[in-house]
Amino acid sequence: MRIALLADIHGNLEAFRACLEHARARGAERLVLLGDLVGYGADPGAVLDIAMEEVGRGAIALLGNHDEAAIATGGSGMNDMAAAAIAWTRARLTQAQRDFIADLPLTAEEEGRLYVHAEASAPARWRYVTDADAARRSMEAVHAHATFCGHVHKPGLYSLGDTGKLVGFRPVAGAPVPLARGRHWLAVLGAVGQPRDGDPSACYMMLDTGAQLQASWMRVPYDVTTAAAKIRAAGLPVGLAERLFVGR
Repeated sequence: MRIALLADIHGNLEAFRACLEHARARGAERLVLLGDLVGYGADPGAVLDIAMEEVGRGAIALLGNHDEAAIATGGSGMNDMAAAAIAWTRARLTQAQRDFIADLPLTAEEEGRLYVHAEASAPARWRYVTDADAARRSMEAVHAHATFCGHVHKPGLYSLGDTGKLVGFRPVAGAPVPLARGRHWLAVLGAVGQPRDGDPSACYMMLDTGAQLQASWMRVPYDVTTAAAKIRAAGLPVGLAERLFVGR
């Protein structure tokens, strides 16, 4: 089976649609959405509506920290731009969309795979996996053969052997990586709606669950100009539009 894993869509409808089209053209049979459907971008409602439809067809969707903040009654604890986007988003969600977010789980497991938005040892703390120590903490806290997370907005891959040696990789777009048995793996997806690795194209993962589990990070160009123009027109912080062009 081919599974498309998408994280950090962040209300970017153009990037979301481009990734869905790309994945389906390459045989994706299921979707897993690893949180942060909203925040930053100008189309939170449209993104949520698509996510709700996909879940109705069997997709998995998880809660991200921006999703949680969008239905919270208190402050978000985020930086000024992120907090402004969350306040704007919160005012535009329907009750059905709010209820959908409220029902999203923090994690999901299937066939030795763990899906989570942030670091897996304490998913509700929203910690980032940005280095080997964080990756080790996440992998040692769970029993999954492979853990898949978002939150960081940069692709990454970590492997932990039985001897305790941990190795980090920077995946190459489009190159399948075998996630061999006998090791534990943690894959950081990168972001659909707001990449921060210097590449403005949307990023998602295609997972092949055949005889040997294989992960491929896919990069998808999309209409950045339209997505950015919508952010400006909505009165959201201009920096949220500008960063889309440079992937930072």
